[in-house]
Amino acid sequence: MAVDLIRYDLLVQEALRGTVRHVLSTVARDGLPGEHHFYISFRTKARGVRLSKRMRDRYPDEMTIVLQHQFWDLRVSDQSFEVGLSFQNISEMLLIPFEAVTRFADPAVGFELQFLVEEEKAEASQRSEPSGTEIQAKPELARPLPLLPEEQPMPKPSKPAEHAAVKAAAPQGEPKVISIDTFRKKS
Repeated sequence: MAVDLIRYDLLVQEALRGTVRHVLSTVARDGLPGEHHFYISFRTKARGVRLSKRMRDRYPDEMTIVLQHQFWDLRVSDQSFEVGLSFQNISEMLLIPFEAVTRFADPAVGFELQFLVEEEKAEASQRSEPSGTEIQAKPELARPLPLLPEEQPMPKPSKPAEHAAVKAAAPQGEPKVISIDTFRKKS
C-alpha cells in the first residue's frame, strides 16, 4: 500500500476539531439549545492547558468536564476555549486548547468524537506506512449503527424512467450503499 503523504488522518482530525470549535462558539453566543449538553475530555498535561494545582493533582493525566447547567464565561478562540465550572463548590476557570481535547460527546443526540493528542499524533507520524483505512479522529455515535448490507453496484440507468424504477425497487428504511464506480464513466 502507498504511503499517505497528504496525511488525511490529520486533516480529518483538524476538521472535526473545527466542528467542536463551531459548536462551542455557538453555545458561547446563544446558550445551550434544547437538551444538548457536552462531555469534554482532555489531557491535563497537554501544552497550554490552564487549571489549578488542586485540579491538576486530582486529575494528573486526563479530565472530563460537563457543560450542561452550571458553567459560565465560556469564551472560544481559534486555538482554545475557556470556561468557568464549579468543582466541590469551588469555582475554577479552565483554559483548554482544542489540541488537548481527546473526546467530545453530546449524549442528548448520541454524538461523539474522539481525537488523538499531540503525543499520539507524533507516534502516528513516525509510522513508516500508515494504513489507508486508519483515520484517527472518528465520529462515533453513542449508539451502535446497524450494519450495512454488502455493497452492491447499482445498474446504470439509460433513461429517466428506468432510474425511477430502480429507485422504487429499493427497500424503504434500509440504508443503501452505492459504489463510487457507479458514477465513473465506463471506457
